[in-house]
Amino acid sequence: MTSNADRVMIFDTTLRDGEQAPGCSMTQPEKLRVAKALADLGVDVIEAGFPAASPGDWDSVHSVAREVEGPIICGLARCTRDDIEKAARALRPAPKHRIHVFLATSAIHRQYKLGMAKEEIIRSAVEGVRIAREYCEDVEFSPEDASRTELEFLAQVVEAVIDAGATTVNIPDTVGYTVPHEFAELFRYLRKNVSNIDRARLSVHCHDDLGMAVANSLMAVVAGARQIECTINGIGERAGNCSLEEVVMALRTRETFFNARTNIQSHKLYPASRLVSSITGMPIPRNKAIVGENAFAHESGIHQHGMLKHASTYEIMRPQDVGLSRSALVLGKHSGRHALRERVKELGFDIDEAEFARVFEEFKALADKKKELFDGDIEALVLKAEGHDQGPWSLEGLSTSSGLQSATATVTLRHQDGRCLERRSIGDGPVDAAFKAIEDITGVKPSLQKFELRSLSEGEDAQGEAIVYVNFQDRSYRGSSATTDIVESATRAFLEVINRIELSQRAQAA
Repeated sequence: MTSNADRVMIFDTTLRDGEQAPGCSMTQPEKLRVAKALADLGVDVIEAGFPAASPGDWDSVHSVAREVEGPIICGLARCTRDDIEKAARALRPAPKHRIHVFLATSAIHRQYKLGMAKEEIIRSAVEGVRIAREYCEDVEFSPEDASRTELEFLAQVVEAVIDAGATTVNIPDTVGYTVPHEFAELFRYLRKNVSNIDRARLSVHCHDDLGMAVANSLMAVVAGARQIECTINGIGERAGNCSLEEVVMALRTRETFFNARTNIQSHKLYPASRLVSSITGMPIPRNKAIVGENAFAHESGIHQHGMLKHASTYEIMRPQDVGLSRSALVLGKHSGRHALRERVKELGFDIDEAEFARVFEEFKALADKKKELFDGDIEALVLKAEGHDQGPWSLEGLSTSSGLQSATATVTLRHQDGRCLERRSIGDGPVDAAFKAIEDITGVKPSLQKFELRSLSEGEDAQGEAIVYVNFQDRSYRGSSATTDIVESATRAFLEVINRIELSQRAQAA
């Protein structure tokens, strides 16, 4: 076991930087679910959002600060008093909280974005840190676009903000421009040329535009960084961020090389990954390292022969280490509560009795439709039980018919005020017809941007997950649902979008 000095803190920014990825926006209840999963995973810091960005962001950060125990709860702010005060108020309920201030430092940002000279940058950065220290002892500073900033000037900024009270200095590769050797040299330069560098923890934040976010983060650790900023599944702006599960398992698997460790409960990586994928509607590629379906699959005859002899021939880590079971075929309609409870635990999910009761009820209903239930089916039931948003409309009835030229759909919806309405519509296909019927009933007509379908398990009776993306009044919304009938899945996903739109309008009117 390595010493405490070699521990690398994991700073998760799924709720802030990750959510900025197109289509990855989350509602406040969804953010809270993810935050609780991150706390259970053992992350050291949760960057819950950017409180000054909008009232909704402020509410989400405040909710996480109030309800999530364990990690440091962090809020992002520009180097302005208004931003910092909003962050401080949002974070106040958290026993451990951090204000993260940032300001761009590269020549291209100074000239084209900020219109500020070097002296102004240093003065503003120092002022931002000092204001943050008025509200919080734990203050992080990020020189945005640090990897494209002149080394000498970057060192001046870092030294000045540490003198002003920054306890963590994060070095971002904001546009994913750097490469591993170059980035390591940047950290070595700072450690050599910043006189007070031992008074702050060095952090790293990498984007994946050139596919090197994990490699760059690991090289920063080799060169002295002791905090990695990352996201579940690597989600984030453009090509994404450093992937939490990949960097954590790299440090664990090669601990003797890096001489560093994290406090992450690695067996909870798989359920956390599936939760974020379900909420954001971002499918995990089959060949995704650590948590992809193929991560521990072996099809080559030579590989299979070696695996039968000894697993270490072609596996450098065990599936159980990341919370992935070897079992594929799980349960059937004759399986009982105990068998299902054990399978849910094996898949890494920890749900209370009320949630499990809902899972078991839906499991029995699904088992009547399917001969065999696979892990993907169980995951879908658990994630559904943990809850999509409840809205004013619920689906009471759906019937469709289709031919070569057109299709019809009859949809019955019930409103929470007691109304039950039915409409019949014609469309290019049954899904299009069902969507039009829902629009006629609710009066909400969003613009459909994207519609996706994917199988959650094996066989012709597999559940199909539908994911719907729409725009409505300059905002993006996403809905998803999974059943054994893809038309029903699509209809429920679209209805979830309609409910989210109506709930959002209510909140804005309040």
